Amino acid sequence: MTTAPHLPPHAAEAARIAAANRARAVPGRKVYVKVFRCDGPGKPSRWETFQVTVERGSNVISMLQQIAANPVTADGKKTTPVVWDSGCLEEVCGACTMVINGKARQSCSCLIDDYAPAEGDTITLEPMSKFPVVRDLWVDRSRLFHNLKRVKAWVPIDGTYSLGSGPTESPESQEQRYVMSTCMSCGCCLEACPQFNLEPDESAWDTSFIGAHAINQARLFNEHETGKRLKADRLDTLAAAGGVNDCGNAQNCVKVCPKLIPLTESIAVIGRAVTIHAFSKWFSGR
Repeated sequence: MTTAPHLPPHAAEAARIAAANRARAVPGRKVYVKVFRCDGPGKPSRWETFQVTVERGSNVISMLQQIAANPVTADGKKTTPVVWDSGCLEEVCGACTMVINGKARQSCSCLIDDYAPAEGDTITLEPMSKFPVVRDLWVDRSRLFHNLKRVKAWVPIDGTYSLGSGPTESPESQEQRYVMSTCMSCGCCLEACPQFNLEPDESAWDTSFIGAHAINQARLFNEHETGKRLKADRLDTLAAAGGVNDCGNAQNCVKVCPKLIPLTESIAVIGRAVTIHAFSKWFSGR
């Protein structure tokens, strides 16, 4: 496998290891799937291990479907099917995020050959820890979407009639903003972020760290000719408690983003914009 030259070093190394594992994977082997389970909010958690048969190209979702069809643990105990969330199954919707072998990622694009290539290997599945568990691997990502509302992550074009053609955009700007637009609100960056923590109290959401995904989306829309009409509102939010200044610069977010979005670059750009915005308000007396 030839690694694309534009991949950052951490992604290139991960691709190299995955390719090596895939090359030695044997179809029809048996592997173990260890799942961290919970029957619902406030209920006790437990580990359960299942044995599954892996065919070439199988992903984590196909393994969970196999378990659902026959929910019996590796030691022969009957149990309930494992619950998870998914939608598109092509790494677009962001719904199937879970922690796989200790790292947050999309389960639909996670091939078993890459992670458990040998007979008897174990792959570990856990729900994201930064969101409330609904059941098993399914979590409630409401706070993630709430934070997008905090930065007004949309283009303000509401109306009942045609406003005509929008402003033109240079190819250079399109290319830069396109990668930012590929964010699928999967939550990987938030799971990896030491500043973003589980917050069950909804009244505290507006003062808790907003997260790299929302900061990136604020940059995306601030650089849009129509979207920047709300730029001041977004920067006011990001200058307040829980905004960009709460970022600790761990840079974990950019290492786990499945779309390779330059999140740390977006954080730096927004940090500078917030500073300029604050000085501008102070000198203008607003």
